[in-house]
Amino acid sequence: MAIASWEDFLKIDIRVGRIVSVEEFPEAKKPAWKLRIDFGKELGVKSSSAQITNYRKEELLGRQVVCVVNFAPKKIAGFASEVLVLGAVEPDGTVILLKPDKEARLGDRIF
Repeated sequence: MAIASWEDFLKIDIRVGRIVSVEEFPEAKKPAWKLRIDFGKELGVKSSSAQITNYRKEELLGRQVVCVVNFAPKKIAGFASEVLVLGAVEPDGTVILLKPDKEARLGDRIF
């Protein structure tokens, strides 16, 4: 395991957002959803392709999530994924999304 410095950690901008739309993404090589996530006034709404299809649309819509917001956008089947939704990956590939313990303000930074 590589050791990261505190300065390395501070380069990663992790924020709280709320999923405001969920669309199917049949063009993706691996099953995924197209998400729109609201990060509040400062960052606005960003897009993400997320391989979290173990969650139904209804479970995702309106849910708070934790995301890395400062990676370069990644093109996935012609779709610009601007943020990385964070979750714990189980051995079978199931993803358990990270979320605040209580309702947090959109755009709050995670440390």
